Amino acid sequence: MLYKKKYSSWLHRINPALKLVLLMGGIIAVLFIHNVNVMIPLVAALAGMLLIGSGQPIGRVLLFMLPFLFVFVSTGSSMILFGKGETLWWQWGPAVISRESFYRGVHIGLRALSFGLIGLLFALTTRPVLLFYSLMQQFRLPPRYAYGFMASLRLLPLILEEFKTLQKAYKVRGVDSVKGWKGWWQKLRLYAIPLLAQSIRRAQRIAVAMEARRFNKSIQRTYYYRPGFSSEDGLMVICWVGIFAGAWIVGVQWPLFEITDVRFNE
Repeated sequence: MLYKKKYSSWLHRINPALKLVLLMGGIIAVLFIHNVNVMIPLVAALAGMLLIGSGQPIGRVLLFMLPFLFVFVSTGSSMILFGKGETLWWQWGPAVISRESFYRGVHIGLRALSFGLIGLLFALTTRPVLLFYSLMQQFRLPPRYAYGFMASLRLLPLILEEFKTLQKAYKVRGVDSVKGWKGWWQKLRLYAIPLLAQSIRRAQRIAVAMEARRFNKSIQRTYYYRPGFSSEDGLMVICWVGIFAGAWIVGVQWPLFEITDVRFNE
């Protein structure tokens, strides 16, 4: 449903391997940004790119963003209330808000939110099959690993279907688990062992089939999908670098806070 043609955008046409490199580079760059004034426009730009460029309805994107907003609030508030600092602003019991803990909390919350937005941007604009084909062709990932990952992704819906079948079977047989820790352990035993056994059998059959088709040999292969590079990939590079450069310029030239480094070690 997420990858239907009507929900696609120009970001879906970007080479998946290049997109992976750019987004991973963005995550690494965020780790070295300690200026909260830079993080604010950066998060705003990432959110705008996600809402506009994902191709999904805005309401659905906002729904996907809710867990990351919760992470932003939880991580930020934990650091604000229980972080260390010298300039005391407010105190009530063990909860202490200081100047240093406030800015560090806002910064770490924005950092966690930016990680979520980058990951969500990649997930909503990248088809898994094309990603593995691109990794095989551009990064020379061995086919046995790539096809193995793709096969494992296809196993997840089957495991879920088997779980639902087990639920119905236990319900028909009148198997009722008791409440509490004993009931939790009983459910774990009733579901985990059959699902694990079925998964092992299915993985065995897949491994035999892949070996029969010589996926473990170092030979020249042909591919049904051949992801390449286009001018849109260059546009993606420019946009991605421009987002980080623009956020840095805005944060330095027009800061919202007087703090330029949340490490406070200047």
